[in-house]
Amino acid sequence: MTSLTLACTRSDRTQPILDGRITIEGHEIVATAGEPEDMFRIAMREARYDITELSMASHILSVARGDSQYIGVPVFPSRAFRHSAIYIRTDRGIHGPKDLTGKTVGVPEYQQTAAMWVRGMMRTYYGVSMSSISWRSAGERTPLSLPPEIDMQVIGEGETLEGMLAEGRIDAFIGPRPPACFLDGSAPVARLFPNSRAEEEAYCRATGFFPIMHCIAIRRSLAEDRPELATAVHRAFTAAKDQAVADLSLGNVLRVSLPWIVAEAAAQTAMLGGDPWPYGFTRNRAELDAMCRYANADGLTAQAVAVEELFDKTTHGT
Repeated sequence: MTSLTLACTRSDRTQPILDGRITIEGHEIVATAGEPEDMFRIAMREARYDITELSMASHILSVARGDSQYIGVPVFPSRAFRHSAIYIRTDRGIHGPKDLTGKTVGVPEYQQTAAMWVRGMMRTYYGVSMSSISWRSAGERTPLSLPPEIDMQVIGEGETLEGMLAEGRIDAFIGPRPPACFLDGSAPVARLFPNSRAEEEAYCRATGFFPIMHCIAIRRSLAEDRPELATAVHRAFTAAKDQAVADLSLGNVLRVSLPWIVAEAAAQTAMLGGDPWPYGFTRNRAELDAMCRYANADGLTAQAVAVEELFDKTTHGT
């Protein structure tokens, strides 16, 4: 049995693989659980792990550039609606998405998938031109070559976006973690969408999307040498996710530490078309197509990437 290294975040969807309850057929897995930022940096700069969780935006970018060391499997361990990830200064006259026009907005990374989803959502759903916004990044995990009409600058050494937001040197911030000045109320900062849950549900109904953030990927050389591996990885991660979803509906002993989780799981499953966390290429094709369009519109890619290029060919029928 061949030993392979794996790095991914720890969640109910991945824990059965991390602890060995579910195996990748024919392989012994040496697993490492980590945080996304660290894993993505390692993947993009070192390709240290045989199998890794990967930022979808960075994956699209590297495939477009032709320097990708990984090939994807249509397994998506991280998905999230991002309306709640947009924070604004309340003293800048920002009352809705279109008021971001002409403003300066900070993002941890311009190429971050969460930021790409917000830009795509703002552009296609709310009619906001993203080239009308000045972007400030805390730093990029890989170099970018953006078109001249996009104003994106990396902030200075020793500066932080949270500090700039608190001091009023940027007008808004997009990020998966709330800024400290929002949490402690030390600055006039609020969410752009006060009722973000309602906005996210409306967006889901209108588009059918539950935004994909990350995929699982295999080192290209390894996938080429072992053509059965991508299917085995897909099968194992799907089994782990199916087990996690099934646990949500168990009412004899609640497996999740929330009192009405069974009812919530049923309601959200119905809203999401019967599968609250879909894996597979075919089921997610429209959403993946949208992500490739967003990456191109953002200037991350010189041309739209075909979604087939992102995933191992053995998984296109999933």
